[in-house]
Amino acid sequence: MTKPIVLIAEELSPATVDALGPDFDIRNVDGTDRPALLAALADASAVLVRSATRIDQEAIAAAPSLKVVARAGVGLDNVDIPAATAAGVMVVNAPTSNVVSAAELAIGHLLAVARHIPDANASLKAGEWKRSRYTGVELYEKTIGIVGLGRIGTLVAQRLAGFGATLVAYDPYVTPTRAQQLGVQMLPLDELVATSDFITIHIPKTPETTGLIDAEMFAKAKPELRIVNASRGGIIDEDALYEALAAKRIAGAGIDVFVKEPPTGSPLLGLDNIVVTPHLGASTDEAQEKAGISVAKSVRLALSGELVPDAVNVAGGVIDPYVRPGIPLIEKLGQIFSGLADGALTSVDIEVRGELVNYDVSVLKLAALKGIFAGVVSENVSYVNAPLLAEQRGVQVRLLTDSVSEEYRNVLTIRGSIADGTQVSVSGTLTGTKQIEKIVEINGYDVEVPIADHHVVFTYDDRPGIVAVYGQKFGEAGINIAGMQIARRGRGGKALSVLTIDGSAPDDLLEEIRSAIDADLLREIDVVELA
Repeated sequence: MTKPIVLIAEELSPATVDALGPDFDIRNVDGTDRPALLAALADASAVLVRSATRIDQEAIAAAPSLKVVARAGVGLDNVDIPAATAAGVMVVNAPTSNVVSAAELAIGHLLAVARHIPDANASLKAGEWKRSRYTGVELYEKTIGIVGLGRIGTLVAQRLAGFGATLVAYDPYVTPTRAQQLGVQMLPLDELVATSDFITIHIPKTPETTGLIDAEMFAKAKPELRIVNASRGGIIDEDALYEALAAKRIAGAGIDVFVKEPPTGSPLLGLDNIVVTPHLGASTDEAQEKAGISVAKSVRLALSGELVPDAVNVAGGVIDPYVRPGIPLIEKLGQIFSGLADGALTSVDIEVRGELVNYDVSVLKLAALKGIFAGVVSENVSYVNAPLLAEQRGVQVRLLTDSVSEEYRNVLTIRGSIADGTQVSVSGTLTGTKQIEKIVEINGYDVEVPIADHHVVFTYDDRPGIVAVYGQKFGEAGINIAGMQIARRGRGGKALSVLTIDGSAPDDLLEEIRSAIDADLLREIDVVELA
């Protein structure tokens, strides 16, 4: 019997090859040699890459037998995921391989910027002996702020506990109980910035977090502040950082990630109170080996036709065709749920009702958690680490099934509790021959709204004239309302409006509408296709 061909396009550790085992015909090619790569892909069932090999639409088209692309690392910028998905090719990566390395690099930057280690090293090697010039500060008894208490932020907190520092953190998705277990005090972001001697950042880059640390935040900081970013470029406004450092408004910074990489011509590189590294978060022997072994195991699963937990797209595997359309639906419901939830989750129930319960629907639980956490943690969220993210945050998760669904053939619901006791729920279904994804319930209000890219959800006291008020506000802002549905439980009580709009609404407009109609809840929710 002919063995499946596994193509290794970049140098990987011997442990990676060992993890693949003897069941494959393993071949090697230089992934940067484009003609050689395309020729080698012709009969490959799997290809393993790092960051230098481009697996784009052309490469996928050249590989008719390809079943899985495995990236031995976290980022997937060099893999065309939509093209792979369209071709039925699974894409996997190693989302947790670099967490220890990234945490340790952040600690290294904290120490380097505190003790001027890089500059002192360069000075001594240049023949100088200027000890007084490089007098630093201790971490002991200082206040260290951790922005983001996900997997990496938690590791940083655990490691900093031994330094005798006071640890504070900002993360709206972490419960006070979990923070207490870590020995961390939760603070609002502006208070964290104002009180911290050091700050280290470990959150994802999203539209909400881009430029999160800006000139306004630096204006609240102590002159002694030293800030580290080994997470994602752009979370710190680089212009504001430059101004704060150049004016000695803050004492220093340690930066591993940039908006543009390499940061050629950046004025930050000319400052003497910043330590910079070229995106080294995952650059350790151990992280590279973990990544290789992780994707090798995923390749084995994929080529044996099993569900691959680390798949960033869902193609193939043992998921029943009847269940598969529910995966993107419940991922989007997870994003909507996350947008509605204002605070740290304590519990989440994923409910499946209808004919679906006759199949294995365990993947729907994973997909729901993936949708919930996709926009709120720094890690790439996949089906394997989503439950771990919930566990780390002290969130209890249940999958509930019921064969009875009164109004629709199948209904998927995500229902959860917030730390303050608030209950949040959202339900959805697939309707018609085209299997249109629809929201059918929000917080107990019955609706039927096709899922779109941008929704605005708000609740208010039901009274005449409200629609005219917010309709005029959106019109004056040049934002088109593409669809609208209003639900209420009774005349004169509370009403819920769900709007579908053609683009994002600015925060000041939403606040103006909230004030104008005295809304109890007002959220804009952006829904994206998760890779």
